[in-house]
Amino acid sequence: MSGGEREPGINVFSIPGLNIDLKNSNGSLQLNSRGQLKYACSPILKKINERLREEKPVHMGKDRVIASTWLPPIPSGPFKRLLNAEVQHALGRRVPETVSFEITRQCKCNCDHCIISGGEEDIDTETVKKTIDDALDMGAFIIIFTEGDPLLREDIFELIDYVDKERAIVNMYTPGTDMNPQTARKLKQAGLHNLLVSIYSTDPEKHNAVRRLEGAFDMATSAIKYGLDAGLLVTMCTHASPKNMDELPQLYALATQLGVSEFSIWESAPKKKGDAIISPEDREKVLEMHHKANSTESGPRIFTNTYFEGEMLGCMAAQRWMHICVDGSVKPCPYIPFSFGNILDQQLKDIWKNMKKAPRFESGDVFCQMQMPQYLELVEKIPDGVIPPYPFDKIE
Repeated sequence: MSGGEREPGINVFSIPGLNIDLKNSNGSLQLNSRGQLKYACSPILKKINERLREEKPVHMGKDRVIASTWLPPIPSGPFKRLLNAEVQHALGRRVPETVSFEITRQCKCNCDHCIISGGEEDIDTETVKKTIDDALDMGAFIIIFTEGDPLLREDIFELIDYVDKERAIVNMYTPGTDMNPQTARKLKQAGLHNLLVSIYSTDPEKHNAVRRLEGAFDMATSAIKYGLDAGLLVTMCTHASPKNMDELPQLYALATQLGVSEFSIWESAPKKKGDAIISPEDREKVLEMHHKANSTESGPRIFTNTYFEGEMLGCMAAQRWMHICVDGSVKPCPYIPFSFGNILDQQLKDIWKNMKKAPRFESGDVFCQMQMPQYLELVEKIPDGVIPPYPFDKIE
């Protein structure tokens, strides 16, 4: 190679007018863009490179990095789709990057915070598969199976396996009540990217009380261990609320002890006006914890939506996220209680278009629509006794 040439690195994305390369420089990975459209993706590349430079990843290999369990590996087919989606966003075209599925009503827990939708029965297998295909065709690169406990659905391994891994990663929530070593190995064989297990307190009795299930804490910690032993990425999740802010450091210590891939903190979303949310001061504490842990060599990486949505991307509901309810209705995210159509009688792409037309009280940079007083006033208009989601077009 002549002195005037530079090694471009591994090409991870290429379209007419734009190439993005991954370069490993002295153990630090960086994404560089080339071509006429390089400026369209420069904001997101800058943010990604800042994270690669300033924060430890979940996994760093010679030519591959997993920045977070919530994101596709770099490089990979799903990561190429992430870059393409962000280019589309820069050009003013929103893409449902993450599509989550309430896959079943079945669950051995009875949590008060559960957001499972109203209605009866579960979506059938073929409808779920068709919707996965539709979501991937629209640009999704993260598929999440959630609520109640996906492991209680007999076809869960079939559904995980069905997702084209060259197009999307698959994450799955479980309270862990039906996990064992064999199940964990089957999840790995099916191609699960990341196993998500929530723990709400380091005190087993407090966690059991949240789950309303005796022994839930031991089941959750065992599920984490089984997942790790099977070679899965495993994320220990929790909610940040005014009630448990002081316990977050102990929860991180538990995550460290268990050896999880990542510790994830999601701010609790209010369901109605008057519900408590964390204060700006508490939010600063979460961000301080985020930055301190991710700049420290020991311990697992921390993911917080306080940073990811609050400072990096803004609210993702109907911007980068779409949620499929167990009855087929479609919401902008798991927390907004309004539906904008149903996959049983409408095309997913048409529902997405309808959703994008809905008014927002703030720009896409706001942290969470459900934390906006104006949006909660809409929620107050849902008739008493109705279990969400409620059709948005019926709101006056």
